[in-house]
Amino acid sequence: MKILDWYILKRYLFTFLMMLLLFIPIGITVNLAEKIGKILENEVPFGEVALYYLNFTIYFANLLFPLFLFLSVIWFTSKLANNTEIVAFLSSGVSYFRFMRPYMIGATVVAIMALILGLWLAPMASRGYNQFIFKHLKNRGAELQTQNIFRQINDNDYIYVSNFDTKQKIGNNFTYEHFEGNKLKYKVFANSISYSEKDSSYRLFNYVKRTIGDHDDIIETVRRKDTLFTFDLDDLTPVEYIAETLSYSDLNNFIEKEKSRGSSNIGRYEVVKYKKWSLPISVFILTVIAVAVSSIKRRGGMGVNLAIGIGIAMIYVFFDKVFGVMAEQSDFPPLVAVWFPNVVFGILAVYMLYNAKR
Repeated sequence: MKILDWYILKRYLFTFLMMLLLFIPIGITVNLAEKIGKILENEVPFGEVALYYLNFTIYFANLLFPLFLFLSVIWFTSKLANNTEIVAFLSSGVSYFRFMRPYMIGATVVAIMALILGLWLAPMASRGYNQFIFKHLKNRGAELQTQNIFRQINDNDYIYVSNFDTKQKIGNNFTYEHFEGNKLKYKVFANSISYSEKDSSYRLFNYVKRTIGDHDDIIETVRRKDTLFTFDLDDLTPVEYIAETLSYSDLNNFIEKEKSRGSSNIGRYEVVKYKKWSLPISVFILTVIAVAVSSIKRRGGMGVNLAIGIGIAMIYVFFDKVFGVMAEQSDFPPLVAVWFPNVVFGILAVYMLYNAKR
């Protein structure tokens, strides 16, 4: 059986790598055709473009890892079934679960690759990928404009800004609140706030400060006011993709820090965190489903198996994206959102494996 194990294992890994090598150049070509105008317009150096597409390759390989694996397993297993090789394996007295062993070994290898990619390589690639986009491909190099930032700076101070332009360093509808215990002591309003790198100060326009008194409040209004605050510029500019650029340990520390500050993006960050572990598990689940679908010789041949596989893959992606967005945009638990597709398709995998064995 070692010969058969090596035969299936080599086909498993080889087909998966070939699927990556075939689809990644297509993705690069499509992306380059879309971005070439702005790359030439901004006169981006060739070295930066080459580094961008290296990061692009790692970034999207990480996103599409399960689909590439799923389709590659269906492809080569269907060929085995059409050539009656699987019937020969099973007719020799090999059980179906024994037949699955090289697939599980291959899935373990790919799952380890996915884990390394998700924990370390993909965050580095994501950082370079996003920085290139906001440096060269957005309008005139504009960077991301953050929206609805509410943060707890320390035990007593809170800030809010409706939006903040990270390139111009200007925000709108700024609010600063200072508490002592549970009692609000004063509150600062400003129509806009701008940051000066020269002296690390802030300039507020239409400044209003309301100091809460025991009997009467004191209201101070100024057309323009330059002042210092205890918070950093980074507190006003938490870009949405920041979680994707952090290694696992840094991401855990970042999430704890954001929780203490009352960030509204915790759901988004935790989705990224849990997906680092759910992706390797999905490798095993999708491998089992792919083998169960394609190990049966069908009248329509490989095309029928691929059609069924693509349909299942689209449903998986739909579940993954819908529940991920729910966790990011609402109070839906991120842990449930990330693992729900794996639980559902894990049950489906057990059911399909049982029927395929029969």
